[in-house]
Amino acid sequence: MISVSNLSLKFGKRTLFDDVNIKFTPGNCYGVIGANGAGKSTFLKILSGDVDATTGQVSITPGERMAVLKQNHYEFDEFPVLETVLRGHSDLWRVMAEKDAIYAKPDFSEEDGIKASELEAEFAEMDGWNAESDAAGLLSGLGIKEDDHYKLMKDLNGKQKVRVLLAQAIFGNPDILILDEPTNDLDVETITWLEDFLLDFKNTVIVVSHDRHFLDTVCSHIVDIDFSKINIHTGNYTFWYESSQLALKQRADQNKKMEEKRKELQTFIERFSANAAKSKQATSRRKLLDKLNLDEIKPSSRKYPGIIFKQEREAGDQILEVEDLSASLDGVKLFDKVEFRLNKGDKVGLISKNKLAVSALYEILNGRQEAETGYYKWGQTITHSYLPVDNSEYFEGVDDNLIDWLRQYSEEKDEAFVRGFLGRMLFTGEETLKSAQVLSGGEKVRCMVSKMMLQSPNFLMLDEPTNHLDLESITAFNNSLKDYDGSLIISSHDHEFMQTVANRIIELTPNGIIDKHMSYDDYIADSEVQSRREAMYK
Repeated sequence: MISVSNLSLKFGKRTLFDDVNIKFTPGNCYGVIGANGAGKSTFLKILSGDVDATTGQVSITPGERMAVLKQNHYEFDEFPVLETVLRGHSDLWRVMAEKDAIYAKPDFSEEDGIKASELEAEFAEMDGWNAESDAAGLLSGLGIKEDDHYKLMKDLNGKQKVRVLLAQAIFGNPDILILDEPTNDLDVETITWLEDFLLDFKNTVIVVSHDRHFLDTVCSHIVDIDFSKINIHTGNYTFWYESSQLALKQRADQNKKMEEKRKELQTFIERFSANAAKSKQATSRRKLLDKLNLDEIKPSSRKYPGIIFKQEREAGDQILEVEDLSASLDGVKLFDKVEFRLNKGDKVGLISKNKLAVSALYEILNGRQEAETGYYKWGQTITHSYLPVDNSEYFEGVDDNLIDWLRQYSEEKDEAFVRGFLGRMLFTGEETLKSAQVLSGGEKVRCMVSKMMLQSPNFLMLDEPTNHLDLESITAFNNSLKDYDGSLIISSHDHEFMQTVANRIIELTPNGIIDKHMSYDDYIADSEVQSRREAMYK
């Protein structure tokens, strides 16, 4: 068990946490959430001992081992991959190194023999004889091929390094596992493997993630950082979100009687308990929700952007026609023979094993890049708006404040009108006078969404729209696209976005496309589709 007592952290006059008292118990997975800047990663660093709190202490049950997902991707560059994983269990690695050093001595003494015997017993107690095979199994499960197990870390690419460091963290069955954004740079197959691993993990997991599907799948509790306080709530992210919204609605309804409110909350809990029975965590999660005290459900103080895409003009039947498009980069084929026709109401999830292929198609459809072959044709009634994965060109060299920045994209120049669209994305008061040059990544995306809403398009193109956004913005964005009456193409590493928005999946490969009218989950679970994918990427 790991417990936090009277914890506070202050930077000058700013208080990040104040008087925090919580416990993390074995068998549970805790998802840490909070707005950008709330201190999620800092809190994990305090738990792991990398950052000192101003007051208070963190206590771990004596004898328990903590493992942390490393964020420094260069720390182990000079070590082989398999060794890097083994080093994740520092006690085991120490015993292995001491053993090897003793056996390598040319003048092996009786005293050395006694010490070696002690080390062998310690080694066996830590299941050392299976260590290398266990480490190799983790690497293979995370998509690191056996041929790469003996390479130096510096010879791997960034995505491979992330997977090795994840294997290092989960190796050796740690008592407490701390993971900061573990799904970054993982493909859907590897994320599913990690979800299954964590569901079978019997010890304590504390994780920060912006992947709502991941949080919903693995978490039994949500740790909410809000207004310098940290509170633990039973259930996964969706349960926390919907229950807090329900409690907020009830608080606003002053006329509703207390008994009616309790009945509404009880019905809500029972509905979620029933849904939990269908999930991977069926038994444990349902038991937790059944025990939930109604008084534990509190309204959230979070502010969610008001993202609403209205169509200035309804689209006709002709949306988009694409014929025989192909594109390459540095002589490598990104995609070939791309042909499809979009129908009214299509919400396309665009995917590829090569992310550059997806972005290249967006650039072509927006007239910003030439295709090698083929053509595309938009319907006459279509007005499209594009959110690129790299939006830097919209802000570089621009010294306008946010009002003037957004005004350039608006036919209506009235300041109150422009401020309204910024306000929907939570830019209010003096924030609207901030220079566009000094925005954070998340603020830039929010500005781009303001621009898209202003344009009132009937077709959206969204390339990784959740990048840099907090969970509140991601959730609001997701809800807006589910309600959007127009058509769209979206590519996203956010599983929940793809599953709840897309009704058609198009996958780009070097040898054509796969085009299926089905949900994202059905697509990745379809055995025929997966067989075809393997053939088309060869």
